[in-house]
Amino acid sequence: MTVVGYSEEHIKTLDWREHIRLRPGMYIGKLGDGSSQDDGIYVMLKEVMDNAVDEYMMGFGKKIDVSINGREVRVRDYGRGVPLGKVLDAVSRMNTGAKYDSKAFKKSVGLNGVGVKAVNALSSKFIIRSIRDGQIKVVEFELGVTSQDHPQKATTEENGVEVIFEPDEVMFGNYFYISEYVDSMLKNYVYLNSGLVINFNGNKFFSRNGLADLLNENMNKEGLYPLIHLRGEDIEVAFTHGIQYGEDYYSFVNGQNTTQGGTHLIAFREAIVKTIRDFYKKDYDAADIRSSIIAAISIKVEEPIFESQTKTKLGSKDMGPEGQSVRTFITDFIKKQLDDYLHKNSETAGILLKKIQDSEKERKAISSIQKLARDKAKKVSLHNKKLRDCRIHYNSNDTNRLDSTIFITEGDSASGSITKSRNVETQAVFSLRGKPLNSFGLTKKIVYENEEFNLLQAALNIEDGIENLRYNNVVMATDADVDGMHIRLLLLTFFLQFFPDLVKKGHIYILQTPLFRVRNKKETRYCYSQDEKTKAIKALGPDPEITRFKGLGEISPDEFIHFIGKDMRLEPVRMKKEDTINEYLEFYMGKNTLERQEFIIGNLRVEEDIIEEEQVKK
Repeated sequence: MTVVGYSEEHIKTLDWREHIRLRPGMYIGKLGDGSSQDDGIYVMLKEVMDNAVDEYMMGFGKKIDVSINGREVRVRDYGRGVPLGKVLDAVSRMNTGAKYDSKAFKKSVGLNGVGVKAVNALSSKFIIRSIRDGQIKVVEFELGVTSQDHPQKATTEENGVEVIFEPDEVMFGNYFYISEYVDSMLKNYVYLNSGLVINFNGNKFFSRNGLADLLNENMNKEGLYPLIHLRGEDIEVAFTHGIQYGEDYYSFVNGQNTTQGGTHLIAFREAIVKTIRDFYKKDYDAADIRSSIIAAISIKVEEPIFESQTKTKLGSKDMGPEGQSVRTFITDFIKKQLDDYLHKNSETAGILLKKIQDSEKERKAISSIQKLARDKAKKVSLHNKKLRDCRIHYNSNDTNRLDSTIFITEGDSASGSITKSRNVETQAVFSLRGKPLNSFGLTKKIVYENEEFNLLQAALNIEDGIENLRYNNVVMATDADVDGMHIRLLLLTFFLQFFPDLVKKGHIYILQTPLFRVRNKKETRYCYSQDEKTKAIKALGPDPEITRFKGLGEISPDEFIHFIGKDMRLEPVRMKKEDTINEYLEFYMGKNTLERQEFIIGNLRVEEDIIEEEQVKK
């Protein structure tokens, strides 16, 4: 047995910069490279934006200018400006800020004086400019260390604060911003703050109708009935039902997008069920009432308690100094306002009732199949090797939960290589047996009748909705050829048909693996395209050894570890409002057409590479 020493020399004190850089997950969730919506570079932008929006919420400044130029981010608000004598402390001294004073900032997002300091410490360049009453104070930092503290001087600029930062490449690697992710974040701010204008890289975001605008933006088809939009003091709610499977929620606290929900979302879901049961005087199953709902809720709470610094889940149980519980507040509001609305809008009430009854019929039709499928999944999972699980999961409270990943692959060779190379803490592997069924046009009954879909659903833990999703990143890891693309399309059809929120919420990715290995005695380069291969050949000199990987199974575990580690390349599967799911599926998975064949051939870079190689040989 090894004896580990423990004495005074083992006790260390880190300054605030060192601690943030050593444990960034405590402050910004995961690092990432920008391919995921919850990667650290977006959380850093959010932390700066929260401060700017809090100024607007307090009644100061009507617009915010945001720009991203390469890796440099600028956020300029027109609020009161940081008191000039405290500019340096406000962004570099822990537990310093105005939000400890509830008179200065009530019902704001940032309360602990931590967020912008984390941005400072994790940025290779960080500049803050504060303008108040004709005077300006500018301080510059590098990795949280003051590089220039400029003297205060006169200016003609409008009051407010400008923050300029560039995330550190050492921490985030070869990162990049995806404009759609930034657009989505900034739009949420204007939906929650009617009247606020945000200018971003030449685009103007503005909202008059709050959460109604948010839902209209995110719905690619009209709901079954007009949006029910209810507003009260410190609360706003909007919802309708669609034809998709599952439940789709957008929840906010003090303008913060609580992607993991919390006490307010739990209360809202319960209140909807109770009110509708009371209105129709029938004890409908909660799943039938909420099936296909798309809803948004926003509340304001004094001194909210979040479960982490990234503020993705509300833990507060009280609304404020009066001590009223979040649950009681939301339940009372929904009970009164929704009941009144349904009594006044009988047509909507009728459509809603039919939707609930249709959901009930479908649920009962598959209930017996569902029970058999559950039992089968439990028995099979005890003895099969389809799922090789990891230790940390998305629905846990672990600080590394955002890194939890499942690779869905096909074939023993590929799954074997990934399994041997993976990080068992955060990476799981699910092995498909051949190509999945084309589920286009089928009902959810097929999910339970088809063993592969049933086991995949069980592995992801999404039978009752994606709020219990077991892995944050669901990665399709298939060969980069025609068969691999077909498997991806079949998987995407399954997800879009029955669990569209997995795609809409940014959980689905495609694993990018190299097509070629180019090496000489001194260096090895992995190339993801024909162009990268050409450059590698030039860089490594004459006659290097060139290997083309025809499938994932041909990549050894020793090499695979490079492609699913910190430099893993993931291509996010994204959808815009104009992308209609039914049209997508009809085009890709409906009747075979010449258009589709031409599209697939035209977008297979791998096939082009093979053709080029064969032509060169001839």
